[in-house]
Amino acid sequence: MNNLISLSKLFDNKIFRIPDYQRGYAWQMPQLSYFWDDLISLAENQYHYTGMLSLKKLKREEYSAWDEEKWLIEQNYYEPYHIVDGQQRLTTFIILVNTIIKKAEKEHIDYLNNTSICDIKSKYIVEYKKPENILKAYKFGYETDNPSFLYLRYKILGEDAPGDIKETFYTLNLEVAKKFFEESVDELYSKGKDKALETLFSKLVNRLQFNILDIEDDFDVFVAFETMNNRGKKLSNLEILKNRLIYLTTVFPDSTLSQEEKRQLRKDINDTWSEVYFQLGRNKNKPLNDDDYLKNHWIIYFTYSRKKGNDYINFLLNRFFTSKAIFGINTGFSYDKDFSDSDESNFEPDDASSADCTEDPYDSVLYPIEIVNYIKSLKSVAKYWYYSFNPSESPFFESEEKKWIDKLNRIGINYFRPLIVVSYLNDDVTSSQRIELFKTIEKFIFMCFRMARFQASYYSSQVYAFAHKLLTKEITVDVIIRDILNKFYNNMYEATNTFISRTVSLFKNGNGFYDWWDLPYFLFEYELSLSEKTNVGKLTDWSNFKNDKDTISIEHIFPQTPTCWYWKNQFRDYSAEEKKVLSNSLGNLLALAQKVNSSLQNDEFEKKKNGTDKRTRGYYNGSYSEMEVARYKDWTPQTILERGMHLLDFMEKRWDFIFSENEEEKYNKKLELLGISFVKDGRQISEEIPKELPLDVNAQFTVKDD
Repeated sequence: MNNLISLSKLFDNKIFRIPDYQRGYAWQMPQLSYFWDDLISLAENQYHYTGMLSLKKLKREEYSAWDEEKWLIEQNYYEPYHIVDGQQRLTTFIILVNTIIKKAEKEHIDYLNNTSICDIKSKYIVEYKKPENILKAYKFGYETDNPSFLYLRYKILGEDAPGDIKETFYTLNLEVAKKFFEESVDELYSKGKDKALETLFSKLVNRLQFNILDIEDDFDVFVAFETMNNRGKKLSNLEILKNRLIYLTTVFPDSTLSQEEKRQLRKDINDTWSEVYFQLGRNKNKPLNDDDYLKNHWIIYFTYSRKKGNDYINFLLNRFFTSKAIFGINTGFSYDKDFSDSDESNFEPDDASSADCTEDPYDSVLYPIEIVNYIKSLKSVAKYWYYSFNPSESPFFESEEKKWIDKLNRIGINYFRPLIVVSYLNDDVTSSQRIELFKTIEKFIFMCFRMARFQASYYSSQVYAFAHKLLTKEITVDVIIRDILNKFYNNMYEATNTFISRTVSLFKNGNGFYDWWDLPYFLFEYELSLSEKTNVGKLTDWSNFKNDKDTISIEHIFPQTPTCWYWKNQFRDYSAEEKKVLSNSLGNLLALAQKVNSSLQNDEFEKKKNGTDKRTRGYYNGSYSEMEVARYKDWTPQTILERGMHLLDFMEKRWDFIFSENEEEKYNKKLELLGISFVKDGRQISEEIPKELPLDVNAQFTVKDD
């Protein structure tokens, strides 16, 4: 490592650009924190090896489009470079340098380490041509066709903004890094003032050491990029695929693709990735995963089969988009050998046979039009992918469609999202057909996965195949709906019986219905059914069901640990074990319009209904479910049974199934499911517990759990 150089030396007479085949800024809080901690803990007389930077010096034709920087390169003998490996570290460095400069300016510090702030800015950030200061050249940045180009210059480095700037998945990371360093530098300065800032800057530009690898012209820079970027923060598959496609544009012979066409295709690839990352990052609080999108687009775009499994990236990189495929050379890639099938290990026999393909339609020459068509699809699907997660933002979705997509997101959309997205890509599908499709999917998910807990991959192979066939119009949405419904009704009795046995097990080993993972969804849907009768929603915030330690959103009306006289008296004829079952039976569980402190669960029924000083809202002015419960005069074991039966009747009607065609058998199954058949055992009612007696005196009465 005799060729180690510092950042101050690295930026001598050089301009750096991140090429279009590179991903955007990927560092997040863990990487930022490690970088900052390493820098702060570095002693002033120590050096820190920061790794290798791989750079490619550019020829004139390669930087000919750099209109803003030409004057500095050609008149001042600056050398232009592409960063092949190391852009994450250099971007972080530039953001921190700029933060230090801004802090120094704010605190009226003119010099750091005997160098003026103006000169520091010229060396590392932007240099203006004297004396007019009209021409400028940024020392570090992205190529202009990268969506992060404007964001870095205007939002991070502080150039006057020209207007709205497109934000993407990666610009969110730039914003996070800027905020992190601003807060960190402010805190450091508050403790050590000017000296702390000067020390930080000195460590940054003088003590961080790099090895430089110069990549020669004849070196395959694209392959080098893929290989080198397996270090550090691993590239996503979507990022690797972009690099691969740009690389392929250079491989096609000129007789197949002219230079002008190659430039246009390269631009189209960059435009596609810009749009995709814009859509994935639109929701700053919940950016979407890029590899999830790539995998699901693969399911939509290519013929899916269980035989090929779900190892989509092997198909894309090792089979379809390869340089050998351009020349019709068989890659020797085998689906049977190389595709994993981990997500789909247990299918029904008919499910596997219906989806398998006997021929491989992709074992042929790769033509430019196939890349064109693929990126067009990747680009066009992206917005619908985003809206499937955020339906309320869509200008294309009808209100009823948004309502049902919301339900699907709440219940857990599972592997149906590609099919839902494709329903908007097929212009033959009407809004009413979409709604019917969404309703069918929702009830299939509820019964098969939320009630019966079938294996997560059940029926997935067929649904994935439907998504592609609907896109290509090989199948109609009505045929898909019929197939899902057939699966639904064919599994109805197995699913309901499994639900009963699972719930019985929950009562034996836990807290019955209260431990049912999908209880919040069920009670939320029941509340919505009541509110739809009045068109006024009282419990509309799904996030209300995200409990914290001290508050609850689903209340046991009869408490789990009853302490007051009212509950001891009402349930005096039941054992401790029976009380636990009653407390956790479906009819005793209530969705609240507003969370309440968990300590209030022990209030007697009248206080729960009317409210108290501590419980500001009672059932009477709560959710529709609360108002319904408030109509009961008392809360007894018989009431819990009655309401439980009512809720199971709603379950059958809402999700269009029955526990049994025989009414007596249906009732008995529901009674078994509720877990409280002992309420109907005809036991003798004992004498009430006198209210005025202290609780320890109650032991002389028939109270089975004392």
